Amino acid sequence: MTDDPAKRLDELDLDPITLPVFGSFEPIVRTGDLLHTMGHWPLDGDQPVTGRLGDDLDVDDGRRAARLAALALIGTLADELGDLSRVLCIASMLVTINATPEFGDHTAVADAASDLLIDVFGPPGRHARLAVGVASLPGNVALELTAVVEAPVETV
Repeated sequence: MTDDPAKRLDELDLDPITLPVFGSFEPIVRTGDLLHTMGHWPLDGDQPVTGRLGDDLDVDDGRRAARLAALALIGTLADELGDLSRVLCIASMLVTINATPEFGDHTAVADAASDLLIDVFGPPGRHARLAVGVASLPGNVALELTAVVEAPVETV
């Protein structure tokens, strides 16, 4: 396994996803060396993955959606940083899952996103995480994730 996240994406045959921005916000806000990201939802081709876990989506559907959302996060980081090797640490991640009150496998779903970040970034991809179920998400997307990432300011 290589230490270069871009090469690791190639090895895994994965392409980062670029999400459109809808609303009055920025994809990333930097405070010092920390990047605070917008919410990233799963995009399959040109369609968002929609539905509720425990209703019309099962755990496997949720895990697939979580991987796609993580690829969108990686895409936003690549757009912002240019070079993914500038990521020193994925410090934390919040995963909100569109779920029925009875759904209880939030950890299994969120693990798919966490595992992908670790696969791509290696040890810097390990992070603190909160995974929660919510009654609804914009556009009925299956889940949405956001992260705080450490990446030093580029000096000239």
